[in-house]
Amino acid sequence: MTGIVLCIGTKRGLFLARSEDRAAWRLSEPLLVGREIYHAWLDPRDPRRGWAASAHKVWGPHVHRTLDGGRTWDVLEAAPHFPDERGLGAIWHLAPGPGGDTLLAGIEPAGLFVSRDAGESWDEVQALNRHPTSSTWQPAGGALALGSIQYDPREPRRLYCSVSAGGVYCSEDEGATWQPRNRGVRADFLPQPFPEAGQCVHRLRLHPARPDRLYQQNLCGVYRSDDRGETWHDITDGLPSGFGYGLALDPGDADVAFVIPEESSHMRTTVGGRLRVYRTRDAGRSWEALERGLPQQHAYVSVLREGMCHDPLRPAGVYFGTSSGHLFASADAGETWQLVAGYLPRILSVTASAW
Repeated sequence: MTGIVLCIGTKRGLFLARSEDRAAWRLSEPLLVGREIYHAWLDPRDPRRGWAASAHKVWGPHVHRTLDGGRTWDVLEAAPHFPDERGLGAIWHLAPGPGGDTLLAGIEPAGLFVSRDAGESWDEVQALNRHPTSSTWQPAGGALALGSIQYDPREPRRLYCSVSAGGVYCSEDEGATWQPRNRGVRADFLPQPFPEAGQCVHRLRLHPARPDRLYQQNLCGVYRSDDRGETWHDITDGLPSGFGYGLALDPGDADVAFVIPEESSHMRTTVGGRLRVYRTRDAGRSWEALERGLPQQHAYVSVLREGMCHDPLRPAGVYFGTSSGHLFASADAGETWQLVAGYLPRILSVTASAW
């Protein structure tokens, strides 16, 4: 691995930023021009390949594939969708599966789909999409969608998904059966604040070096699980707000996580107009504000759920993009930040890959 490439999905296309040293960056011209890029990444199994999920007001949602490291992209004929009137509103999340050509997709309306031929065809994961608790799923303050997909690298048959609003679900048998795993997570917008399912999960992350540990940024706080999602601990204390979307980890240290708190579900901008990343180094027992290199006045921006990520290097690189089209990067686990690009279209997603 000699450098990092960032896939930056925006309201008006895809941009790539490359760096050999995480200090100097080269930004590409826009790709997939005019499309909203909900999610895009280069495959950790083979970085020459990559996938992007797009939406267009005329052409609708599509999956795109690159075979040359992101320089050119082809639209695939097939897209994950329900065969009934629900159809496909948008593709929110694409993820590599445990097999070389396996892809997983989370869509709106909320559903999980799998492809075993690199996106050429898709099958519905009915055991989750028609789960007995799916009747509790609802849009909350936004669209009803499946927004995060993770699998356990130690036990690839173990999959996790999150629904907004529906909660976290886990399968121990590669998707054949699913169980809600939401014990300890609040749903303040429901009559029963601790239901079996129905929570509004904004982002779910599994730690690659300690796969029993998961973190989630929720509508109603930040949470950590140490037992594969069986129980969750509220770790919001010490943050200026429990509301937010972005969540990143340090792949080398399971006690480290990063979030960007926002005012509330009504305001949905940085707290007090200060763009601060909060880091925990003790699994959420305490938090510190990281702001060196970030604007601290009149920065009323938002960071969406796919808009924050980390890279696999040491020290960890952390990246995020804002609703104002500004992309920030840290090569030292959040201690200092630099502006990589400004005045891009609204940033919807950022992913980092080593190359």
